[in-house]
This record gives sequence, structure tokens and C-alpha cells, in this order.
Amino acid sequence: MAALNNTYDTTLLRQETAVGAVAQILLLTLLGTALGLGPAGWLTGLVFAFATWAVLTRAVCRSWLRTFGAANRVTLARATLVGGVTALVADSFESPPRVPVLVALTTVALILDGVDGKVARRTGTASPLGARFDMEVDAFLILVLSVYVATSLGPWVLAIGAMRYAFVVAARAALPWLNGPLPVSTARKTVAALQGIALLVAASALLPRRAALAVVLVALALLVWSFARDIIWLWHHRTRHTALPQSATAVRHMTHADA
Repeated sequence: MAALNNTYDTTLLRQETAVGAVAQILLLTLLGTALGLGPAGWLTGLVFAFATWAVLTRAVCRSWLRTFGAANRVTLARATLVGGVTALVADSFESPPRVPVLVALTTVALILDGVDGKVARRTGTASPLGARFDMEVDAFLILVLSVYVATSLGPWVLAIGAMRYAFVVAARAALPWLNGPLPVSTARKTVAALQGIALLVAASALLPRRAALAVVLVALALLVWSFARDIIWLWHHRTRHTALPQSATAVRHMTHADA
């Protein structure tokens, strides 16, 4: 009976992730019909939808969650919007960018970033999977926005989107002490949130180029400061955490993406 219950729960979880994939395809269809997405936009959006569905399905089926949960549904909706932004950014390399739609999707995604965590806490459904899912959606949105803004302000903007991924690679490849858990920090969360806002402002083209340049430069400077502060803290506490297994620290490590 227990095995049957587990199978039933897994089936429900798979249905939840499948709904997310369908929603992503529907959004791409809407964007394609209304805006005429080119091949690059369609292909990138579909790859994003498939990759999100595959990775998330594997993760939820290994997480032992009994239900997907309202908070994860909010994050999944946000991931769908990020998929739309990704398709629009890819399409902008072939045709004039659809700035109003890109800004609208990004704005809603950033607003929802403050919702899923509150829903998880209020419903008592916070989980390592939910925190990691939220973190990865945040990080990928910042990466995509940095790619888009870099086309107008310069390739240095890519440092904003790439910094977190470089940190993860360094932690896994050569510096395992970077996997140590960090103390909760309001400053870290604020700096992380400011990255999306700064990139959105620059992407909107509402400011003169010099003003947009200054906004993004300030955001990058704050991000460098925040990463440097955390790296120094982890270095000073490295002997305390080097013995911890990767599985014990990877999920708890929400550097610059925990909301």
C-alpha cells in the first residue's frame, strides 16, 4: 500500500510539472502569434520549457514531497514568465526587441519573486527543493537580462549574470570551502534584488544611456562587494565546514539568490 501511495504522489507531482511545461508552450504560442517570434525565439523558448520540465520533474520525484505546494506553483509561474523573457531576448538578436512585452514579463516575474517565499512560510510548506527552485529561477532571469543589457551597454554587464555561476563552479571544482553555509543577511538579499531591478531599468530604455550605465555599474559594484564579503567570511570559517558533505551544504547555500 505504501508503494502505491508513493506512486500516486509521484504521479501528481509529475502532473504539476507537466502543467508548467504546457503553460510555457502556451505563452510561447501567444508571443509567437502576437509578436511573430523568429526561429531563435521559438527554439530557445522550447529548449527552456523542456529543460525546466525535465530537471524539475526529476527533482520533485526525488524530493519525497507529498504535494507540489502553492509556493512552488508560484515559482513555476515565475519560471514560465522567465521562459518568455528568454525567448524574447533570443529573438532580439534576429529582429527589433519587443521592449514593452519584455519589460512587462520581467516586472511580473520580479514581483512574484517576493510572493513565493511568503506563501511557503505562511502555509508551512518551505522546503529545500522550493528554495533551490526559487534560487535557480532568480539566477537565470538575471543571466538572461544581463545578456540583453550587454548588447547596449557592453559585454562587462555579463559579469552580473555570470558571477553566481562562476561562484558555484569554483566551489565544486577547486574551492570546496565555498560550499559552507552563510549566515542570513538582509544586505545580501537586498543586493540580489537590486540586480534584477537595475537590469530591468536598463532594459526598459526609459533612461538615457549614461544614466542606465551608472545604474548598472552601481548594481555590479554592490554585487562584487557582497560576493567579496561572503567569500572572506567563508574563508575565515573554512575549517569549520570543510568536513561537511556536499549534500549537507549545497541546498543551504543560497548566495545572492535567496529571497
